[in-house]
Amino acid sequence: MPVDAGIKTFVFLIVLVVGGVVASILWAVSRPLGLLFAVAAFFLAWMLSSAVRLVSQWERAIVLQLGKFVGLRGPGLFFITPLVQSVSRVVDLRTITSTFKAEQSITADTVPVDVDAVLFWKVVDPEKAVLEVQEYSQAVGWAAQTALRDVIGRSTLADILSGRDRIDTVLRSIIDAKTGPWGVQVQSVEIRDVTIPAALQDAMSRQAQAERERQARIILGESETQVAAKFVEAARFYEACPTALHLRAMNMLYEGMKDKGSMIIVPSSALETMNLGAINLAQMQNNINAGAPGAGPAVVAPHFNTAGDPALGTPSGYLPGQI
Repeated sequence: MPVDAGIKTFVFLIVLVVGGVVASILWAVSRPLGLLFAVAAFFLAWMLSSAVRLVSQWERAIVLQLGKFVGLRGPGLFFITPLVQSVSRVVDLRTITSTFKAEQSITADTVPVDVDAVLFWKVVDPEKAVLEVQEYSQAVGWAAQTALRDVIGRSTLADILSGRDRIDTVLRSIIDAKTGPWGVQVQSVEIRDVTIPAALQDAMSRQAQAERERQARIILGESETQVAAKFVEAARFYEACPTALHLRAMNMLYEGMKDKGSMIIVPSSALETMNLGAINLAQMQNNINAGAPGAGPAVVAPHFNTAGDPALGTPSGYLPGQI
């Protein structure tokens, strides 16, 4: 039982010293009277020191009189009747934190997990906390642990991992309902850690990786679909406007000839489709040979001999002047 031993010692010494001084005076007058007063002073010092009690601001003392509850005392300094009254216990009214865990608990989907949690609670009725339960702090811990195992058994692993707020609320309501008759109020419950087997962690990691790859492929397929749709739209536009197609082809050739030292081989049929004659190509070759500014790399147009296959044509070399 926490009491202020300093106050009790101080009172005991003061009364004992005063009684000793008086006993010494009486000893000089009458030795029996002095001895009797010394014994009485010692008994009085013990009685007064036993009557003094001191509790802190956040504490309340449970006072019993001949084994019966008579009330609460505190905070601060108070007195009791020695030999008749006693302070059975001092209750702390501050918020108390208790850690508890459930090891190898089976979830609703038969997964063994270890769950660590912390409980924040306080005593709101010291009388019930002392009279209704033997050890209220130990009882709160056991109630929290059994409630945690019960909630885990009714929840799946996914619910425990993703729905901690909901589980905290359910745990708080269950524990508060059990500890309410004991004068204890549960303020909050928080799950700190959930530990699953290593093999299950690897399986979940592979599952998550496969899910990310599936999402990536779906996004890639959607992108290809959008690109194909744009190509179809562009083809319809070029079909309606051949000039735009020619300009686009010329722009592609120009972009390809920007880099120095590059060579692009273009079939003569493509040049004829774009209405680009050999005169323009010859002029480009002359500009390149003369080192004219802005001249790009050579574009070689193959000449096809269609004597072998009228449909496909067989390349027979490159004609001078078509470069």
